[in-house]
Amino acid sequence: MILTGHEIVRQRDMGALTIEPFDPHQLNPVSYNYRLGPVLKTHRAPVMDTRAEHELDEVVIGEDGLVLRPGRAYLGTTAEVIGSDVFVPSLIGRSSLGRLGMFLQFSADLGQVGSCHRWTLEIKVVQPTRVYRGMCAGQVTFWTTVGDTLAYTGRFGRLSEATVPPAGLLAATG
Repeated sequence: MILTGHEIVRQRDMGALTIEPFDPHQLNPVSYNYRLGPVLKTHRAPVMDTRAEHELDEVVIGEDGLVLRPGRAYLGTTAEVIGSDVFVPSLIGRSSLGRLGMFLQFSADLGQVGSCHRWTLEIKVVQPTRVYRGMCAGQVTFWTTVGDTLAYTGRFGRLSEATVPPAGLLAATG
């Protein structure tokens, strides 16, 4: 089951989930609007190799915003620290941005119980699009689990900056 907006507030007040900083104006009927952090990263290499290390260039989003270009993948973070030891967070992009051709969280929208940090955002645009730090970029929902829960203890559950996995992790087959 998904938590309603009022239940998100109640569970946050009880300490069962984290959204910091929290602004009640960003609360929706069944979600909370997360904001875009101040830094974006892009891949340096012109060709992505799933078996190679990936170097990232970093750019700070200025007061006048930053124009994102098609054909590039951008990594950002939420401005908020979000997570829970009880509920499963799921992050999606805002439909209003999707209508502009800007897509967020197109492959990794599901969080894990036990993860609490600034979430890495995957961002692509189909046409040049100006973004601003602190803009509402998407929504986070919180879901209850059924059955025994194992807390996530992997490396990405503790990171608060955009990053890519090490080459060995991408090259693993299974």
